[in-house]
Amino acid sequence: MKKVSGKLMMSLMISLSASFSVMAQDGWVSLFNGKNLDGWKVGANASSFSVVDGAIQVAGPRAHLFYDGPVKNHMFKNFEFKAQVKTRPGANSGIYIHTAYEEDNWPSKGYEVQVNNSHTDWKRTGSLYNIKDVKETYVKDDEWYTEYIKVEGKHITIKINDKTVVDYEETDADQRPGDMKNRILSSGTFALQAHDPKSVVFFKDIQVKPLTE
Repeated sequence: MKKVSGKLMMSLMISLSASFSVMAQDGWVSLFNGKNLDGWKVGANASSFSVVDGAIQVAGPRAHLFYDGPVKNHMFKNFEFKAQVKTRPGANSGIYIHTAYEEDNWPSKGYEVQVNNSHTDWKRTGSLYNIKDVKETYVKDDEWYTEYIKVEGKHITIKINDKTVVDYEETDADQRPGDMKNRILSSGTFALQAHDPKSVVFFKDIQVKPLTE
């Protein structure tokens, strides 16, 4: 058996360590354990969120469930995000990005990415709500689909089942009306929306891939 020198062994260890660091940096990280809401925080109407069969069930009056866990200390700037989503007929929900915890009301900070396949609101799943809205319906109720969001610099990409539905560059933030002045890219956490008591939505496999800032 050929003897490996200490210098070579150290070089191999450094190389392996670097490889693992790259893997960790480039890999997807789960934000939901599939068992409970550890790492998440909700204020008013907390009962609108529960865990059912390994998914977060959204069913109840208006409320917002904010990621408050340890990944990036729940403060994200550039990232890729994805989740498996399923809507019941007539449901309306959303995924907030670059937002911050608020006890009640609609989140005032960040963007909302729409979840809506058949609600009376015409702004459909994948819309960057009130900024770049999608009229087409790309997925059906009662079927799991993937909702993907990427933020890099001032650019937002939204995909539904690998189909790009929004490709948006933020260049007009200074022209936003007063009630939309905080709908801008900065940094923050994610939040899931309970829109109304008739809207039932499920989220699972919620993951993020932090990108270089």
